[in-house]
Amino acid sequence: MSGIFPGISDTAEETFRALFKRLNENNILTTFDPNLRPLWKSHDYMVKTINELAGYADIVLPGVEEGKILMGSDDPEAIADFYLKGERTNTVIVKIGAEGAFVKTSNGDKYTVKGFHVDHIVDTVGAGDGFALGVITALLEGKSLRSAVMRGNAVGALQIQTPGDNDGYPTPDELKAFYTQEGVAED
Repeated sequence: MSGIFPGISDTAEETFRALFKRLNENNILTTFDPNLRPLWKSHDYMVKTINELAGYADIVLPGVEEGKILMGSDDPEAIADFYLKGERTNTVIVKIGAEGAFVKTSNGDKYTVKGFHVDHIVDTVGAGDGFALGVITALLEGKSLRSAVMRGNAVGALQIQTPGDNDGYPTPDELKAFYTQEGVAED
C-alpha cells in the first residue's frame, strides 16, 4: 500500500481505507510506504492521514526525509518508535539512503542493514519503490526480514544507476549476479 492513491481524491481515500480494512480482516500481510506527493488537500491533512493509514499496516517503510515531514524527526529509531505505535504495525523499516535501512520490530529487535556502494548515481527516481519491491518479493519468497531488507537495498542501488523510474529493477539472474559481485548471499 502506498500514500499516493489515497491522496488523489476523497473517493480514492475512501476506497483505500475500505481495501486496507478488508486486507486486515483477512489477515493479509500489508506494507505501507508513505510515498509523499503533493496531491493532498493540505499539508496538515496529508500528515494526519498518512500517519493514520500507516498504523493499519503490518510493515511501514518510511524514509528519513519522510520522517522529518510526518513526525518531526530524521532519527531512524525515533521514526520507527513513532510508527510502532500503530494499531497493527509490528515492523518499521526506515530507509536511510546510502547507509541502507534501519529495522525495528515490536518485539524489540533493531538493526541496520548496510546499503551497497554506488559509484555513479544517474537518477534517484524509483529507488524507494525499488526498495519496497525488493522487500516485498523477498518476504513473499519466505526470506528472512534481514534478507528482505538487503534485497530492498540492492534493488534501490541498482535502480539509481539507471535513468527512469524502474529501468534498474533486476531480473532474478541480474540480482544474483549483483550479489555475487558484492560478495553477499541471501538466506
